[in-house]
Amino acid sequence: MLRLIGAVGSALVLCCVMAFCGSIALVAFASQGTTTTCVGVATGASATVSIAILGQAPAMLSASQATVAESYVYVGRARAVPHDGIVIALMMALQESGLQMLANTSVPESLNLPHDGLGSDHDSVGSAQQRPSAGWGSVAELMQPAYNAEAFYGGPQGPNRGSPRGLLDVPGWRQMDNGAAAQAVQGSAFPERYAKWQPEAEAILAGLGASTTPPACDPDKSGPAQPSVPSDLSQLRREVLAYAQEGVGGAYVWGGTAFKAWDCSGYVRWVYGQAGVQLPRTEQWTAGTLTTVPQPGDLVVQNPDGPNHWGHVGIYAGNGMMYSALNPVVGTLLHPVAWNGGTAYFYLGLPPGK
Repeated sequence: MLRLIGAVGSALVLCCVMAFCGSIALVAFASQGTTTTCVGVATGASATVSIAILGQAPAMLSASQATVAESYVYVGRARAVPHDGIVIALMMALQESGLQMLANTSVPESLNLPHDGLGSDHDSVGSAQQRPSAGWGSVAELMQPAYNAEAFYGGPQGPNRGSPRGLLDVPGWRQMDNGAAAQAVQGSAFPERYAKWQPEAEAILAGLGASTTPPACDPDKSGPAQPSVPSDLSQLRREVLAYAQEGVGGAYVWGGTAFKAWDCSGYVRWVYGQAGVQLPRTEQWTAGTLTTVPQPGDLVVQNPDGPNHWGHVGIYAGNGMMYSALNPVVGTLLHPVAWNGGTAYFYLGLPPGK
């Protein structure tokens, strides 16, 4: 169903959604002969994806549209959303934005964030045209496709805890017509328009989400090997790295602070707390000092979403690598710093050497 064919017949099968507390990067699993690696897919790439639709001409998705579609598929899979629920989400996104991340000329902040096009409906932004003024989330959050998916699905694990309600918060949604279920969440002035997208949504799910669970990218194949610890690194920094490693494999839970059931800041706070360094629950950079010469054990912040404010935090491991809790699909892992943008580092008072 899904084919992205290059000049020599190589295929890319999109596999992992990496949501970084306040941002997303799509990772693709590239197969060419016997070589396997995880590589980033940039929004706005020139490649296209052809989706076969029974009885219709194939649908052509740009790489950025495929990225948005993958977000809904894999967040849905991670949340154990039934097949029909993911189809409904794709129908909604096809109607609302054409699977594009839309900024809004009436929301200046959105224009400064990555986007594929412009919309102008009230203060609606993103792939689901969700409104910050209606409580769906901040502008920075709503300009991320993984967050759009989380908010649309809603339910107990959703970011909005049922207000506004997502699909899983709608009583009896599985007994509804798919278009009516989408309308129950979106409240569109044109409720009849969702249903026409069902064939495309079914085909996209068959092409992009054939597996019942999203394949996990092996961190060892997605970048450099785990960094070696410098021989002169202080004992306290070694302890921070050891506790960070202990947390690898933990689940990502919105707002979570429990061991291996945390979000990005919950993980960071636990790690430093185990080493005897107490940090605030959020905005942990306020306890540190900005540094341009990071050492293993320093705080990493990424995805700036305001003046002196960032949407993701992690722990620097050295050699361009970091530990962080990414999203519900992949949880907590060691990964390249380059997987996300807007990076800065903070020194938290840890002694640099022995």
